[in-house]
Amino acid sequence: MATPASFHINIPQANIDAIRARVAAFPWFPAPSDEGDQWLRGVNTAYFKDFCAYWLSTYDWRAAEAELNRFPQCLVTIDGLDLHCVHVVGEAGGARPLILSHGWPGSHYEFWGVIEKLAFPSRFGGSSADAFDVVVPSLPGYGFSSKPDKPLGQRATAALFDQLMRALGYPRYLAQGGDWGSMVSSFLALDHEACVGAHLNMVALRTADMQPETDEEKSWAQTFQFMFQLEGGYFQQQATKPQTLAMALMDSPVGAAAWILEKFHGWSDLRGGGLEAAYTKDQLLTNIMIYLVTNSMATSVWYYRARIEEGGLFLPVGTRVAKPIGVANFINEPVYKTPPRSFAARMYNIVHWSDIDRGGHFAAMEAPDLFTADVRAFARAIRY
Repeated sequence: MATPASFHINIPQANIDAIRARVAAFPWFPAPSDEGDQWLRGVNTAYFKDFCAYWLSTYDWRAAEAELNRFPQCLVTIDGLDLHCVHVVGEAGGARPLILSHGWPGSHYEFWGVIEKLAFPSRFGGSSADAFDVVVPSLPGYGFSSKPDKPLGQRATAALFDQLMRALGYPRYLAQGGDWGSMVSSFLALDHEACVGAHLNMVALRTADMQPETDEEKSWAQTFQFMFQLEGGYFQQQATKPQTLAMALMDSPVGAAAWILEKFHGWSDLRGGGLEAAYTKDQLLTNIMIYLVTNSMATSVWYYRARIEEGGLFLPVGTRVAKPIGVANFINEPVYKTPPRSFAARMYNIVHWSDIDRGGHFAAMEAPDLFTADVRAFARAIRY
């Protein structure tokens, strides 16, 4: 069994200086004359110039690094890969482990606002009976986990994470995930006996024969297809020719930041007043910097190609996740809207469903209290 090794983030100053120099040297070009404050053609030029100016004048990586080191971290070597994770033993004292899996273009930092709430609810006016031990890994090829030598997919990631949980001393555990993390968590529940169930804020798995049947399902499918036509160009590139894209993203910190930031703008619930009503610039930059300081943009976009190479987008007919599943339907998710429960129930054994009216794709960052409450409610529902 692999032995966890304590880990501490300490990026050499030369690396930070090199990133800053590339940002400062970026050759800005004119915006379309009618762009205004719109993001219809991609990242908004005026906003992004201001964002990069803040990056250079105000953002402090060392302060962010200290914050990222606030929770205990470790590396666990499994099948030749060093898996990085935050591991917080909470008030549960080992009794209720919970693994939280992120997606792209997020990072383990997505969960920063919920880790302490989940691990130590009594600090926030809650009950210690709701406490978890919290494990937040970085996906292989992301952040501070090591990079596979070729695309490695979500089902393989689930197998690694199952071994990770056992290496941390947990013979059974609950899983949670959104974006790619929802697929990893789904495969944990599908393939691994130690996983007692999964809470999802995106419903990703489906079989090859699943088609919309009811009027509600057909309306959802039509809306999804329309939004994916508008917003899905990145997916086609990353799932087919990621290495070409990686050449550009690895060369330019500004380009990588624009690629990530545009998705945070397009996938978040911005009804409260725009991007910075949902996140601070520091939050957005810390997530971006995790990709840059670890040189993981290339291997992160490989993850889309890995889904195709691992088995395609659809599972064999007859596949169903039998473990109990909870779904947090953040109804203001702009692009990857949750299907109707009737559709999702063909793939999943859904025992808990919540319609949540604030927050979008990055639910743990956008609405940490609502996210935390729903994870707790699901755990209670399955008597975990």
